[in-house]
Amino acid sequence: MALPRVFHCPRVLAGKMAAAASPTSLESAPRILRLVAECSRSRARAGELRLPHGPVATPVFMPVGTQATMKGITAEQLDELGCRICLGNTYHLGLRPDSGGFQMVSLVSLSEVTEEGVRFRSPYDGDETLLSPERSVEIQNALGSDIIMQLDDVVSSTVTGPRVKEAMYRSIRWLDRCIAAHRRPDKQNLFAIIQGGLDADLRATCLEEMTKRDVPGFAIGGLSGGESKGQFWRMVALSTSRLPKDKPRYLMGVGYATDLVVCVALGCDMFDCVFPTRTARFGSALVSTGNLQLRKKQFQKDFRPIDPECSCPTCQKHSRAFLHALLHSNNTAALHHLTVHNIAYQLQLMGAVRASIVEKRFPDFVRDFMCTMYGDPTLCPTWATEALASVGITLS
Repeated sequence: MALPRVFHCPRVLAGKMAAAASPTSLESAPRILRLVAECSRSRARAGELRLPHGPVATPVFMPVGTQATMKGITAEQLDELGCRICLGNTYHLGLRPDSGGFQMVSLVSLSEVTEEGVRFRSPYDGDETLLSPERSVEIQNALGSDIIMQLDDVVSSTVTGPRVKEAMYRSIRWLDRCIAAHRRPDKQNLFAIIQGGLDADLRATCLEEMTKRDVPGFAIGGLSGGESKGQFWRMVALSTSRLPKDKPRYLMGVGYATDLVVCVALGCDMFDCVFPTRTARFGSALVSTGNLQLRKKQFQKDFRPIDPECSCPTCQKHSRAFLHALLHSNNTAALHHLTVHNIAYQLQLMGAVRASIVEKRFPDFVRDFMCTMYGDPTLCPTWATEALASVGITLS
């Protein structure tokens, strides 16, 4: 049985200043994206990633397994749901693969960024370790993931001032070091990560410089960290407008259903987020109208499935009332069942998005999705309405 493909993403947050370096390039990077269809109105596109372990249809949502596995669901179950790619974390897999999961952004107080790399004090035993661009690539080469990510210097999206400029230029220099250190370019695809915060000029500079490097793909980083949605979508739109058409565009840290649909319209191909698995652990089930908080008393005698149209094992076998009872008895099986459903929801949503692009009805799909989610076009979030209008999709 084929297991989901895994790629590993190093993340850093915090740091200090250094000067810019001269650009280098990666010769003859493989073209891993095959475009299948494009929306004639928006920037949405459907494609296929041709990866060493097999093809991956895009647009695609990638569940997050920090330790190369996800809480509450097995690799076999992911495969049965149709998951073909998931995300792991280089720092944790390199430091202590059998440990519990901390996200790198939660380790700011334990880290220091210099031009050399990111020096961490381990949250497990207090030992210091240096994650340099070279070491990051070395770990990922050893792990053998289909896609590997450059080490970038990422600051919170709410940070302003010289630190944002410093991090952006350092990320460019670190990309060059990652390219030089990459030992398996024929088997593993190195993605650059666009930085620049919410400063359009800085992000444009990063786009201009990083796209000079012939890497197989590009990620849009440094967003979804507390900025306003209006700022968020404008930085996404700026990025996709300047990224190469023939290479995959990966928007990091995005997983809410509305965000996924809007950002596909803006031209993104790949997404990841802990949201569907994390929200499952709080008793929340994702549905086309938002979510169901199954701990609530209203579900105590509701014997319908979470979603009658969902084909996942949870919806085929269990009722809302059953899941409500499990949650109130602190039975961890409830979290497992909800995790299975929530991941299935995300995968089915992206499958429907892709089908609508291929069948040349994506704008209609977007309008139907928004109507179901919010009930009326006037109730849709202003940012989503504006973002969609910017690429030619009106909701009314």
